[in-house]
Amino acid sequence: MNKQPKVVVLGGGTGLSVLLRGLKRYPVDITAIVTVADDGGSSGRLRRDYDMPPPGDVRNVIAALSEVEPLVEKMFQHRFKVGDGITGHSLGNLLLAAMHDITGDFLTGIRELSRVLNVRGQVLPAAKNSIILCAELEDGTIVQGESKIPLSNKKIKRVFLSDEKIEPLRESVKAIQEADLIVIGPGSLYTSILPNLLVNGISTSIREATAPRVYVCNVMTQPGETTGYTAGDHIQALIDHVGHNFIDVVIANNEKIPSEYLDLYLEEGASQVQYDEERLKSFGIGLLCDNIIQYGTLVRHDAQRVSDLLLGLIEK
Repeated sequence: MNKQPKVVVLGGGTGLSVLLRGLKRYPVDITAIVTVADDGGSSGRLRRDYDMPPPGDVRNVIAALSEVEPLVEKMFQHRFKVGDGITGHSLGNLLLAAMHDITGDFLTGIRELSRVLNVRGQVLPAAKNSIILCAELEDGTIVQGESKIPLSNKKIKRVFLSDEKIEPLRESVKAIQEADLIVIGPGSLYTSILPNLLVNGISTSIREATAPRVYVCNVMTQPGETTGYTAGDHIQALIDHVGHNFIDVVIANNEKIPSEYLDLYLEEGASQVQYDEERLKSFGIGLLCDNIIQYGTLVRHDAQRVSDLLLGLIEK
């Protein structure tokens, strides 16, 4: 019996969850490595109250990889709107906080909830502890806190961790070392993707990996974070933070998004990430370009199409 190929996906936020919902339909062994930089909303409150890593991104990934009745997943993701002390919290966040409180170990809580929710693969935090993400803006201002960075609405020069000695989770490094494919993104470039890569040991293990390393580029810019960015700008930001010899292939959208969708995003200050082919080629990495968009209420990656492109790289 052939072993399933091991696919490691790093990121956070909605983009990661969308991709994982597609990947889990394929015969692959998935490990999702998730950022622990979130300090806003329910996650931020639990992070402060229980001195635990923020659960929000982990919760979303658990939900994306779970194979349970839709109602059970809906319950896990349910956010309370009333009630002293619980308003704004999701049930999944509270369950992860409870497991952390009971066992004293965030990873144990993730594993136990993953078992209950029949998660397809494993979910790992990038680091043992919460990380504090900081940003240096182009005007020299320093902003501390993941949730505050996009609110400045200024061009980001770089992001960095307040504690550069933060340790990676040993299991996360091992998963990268054993992977047959390493996928970075999609997700918020500075607040979901780079926080993982800035953890000591994570970027080193990716750089040393023999598996294909793929970056799935966002299809829309993000206000206050990547305003006006092209696909090439995303790659340049990764290189500036992590160095060269880090990505083998980029998957990018090269189809024009219909104006009725672009107009909706324009109201929020977002636009399509432009496909600048010549600049992408100048980085010396492979290009996989296609129409990878699915249209609904929002513009999202077509998880099935992206998964097909990714798994084609393993076969090659």
